[in-house]
Amino acid sequence: MENEFASLYETVLDRYKNPEEGSYTSYLFSKGEKKILKKVGEECTEVVVASLSETKEDLINEFGDLFYHLMVLMVQKGISLEEVEAELNRRSGKKHNLKAERKPVTQY
Repeated sequence: MENEFASLYETVLDRYKNPEEGSYTSYLFSKGEKKILKKVGEECTEVVVASLSETKEDLINEFGDLFYHLMVLMVQKGISLEEVEAELNRRSGKKHNLKAERKPVTQY
């Protein structure tokens, strides 16, 4: 799995550095951060919807879309896979880190 993520990240990074005509990734970078953020938000919502009402295959497809768009955002923001991995490794060492539940929203 690690190689697939690294390979995808490297492809996204290459499209950032060397835009290609007809590339969806290059298109996203050309449209800018707001477009990328919009796509990340859309894909998050699609993961939630697929989790509730679609097949496992549909959900897997939506996870793939979300991972891809997150990597586009990571490259846009100059964040490497290694930095995210380091953060996950740091967190994996924590124990008994349960946070209190948030208070319910009572005012709109």
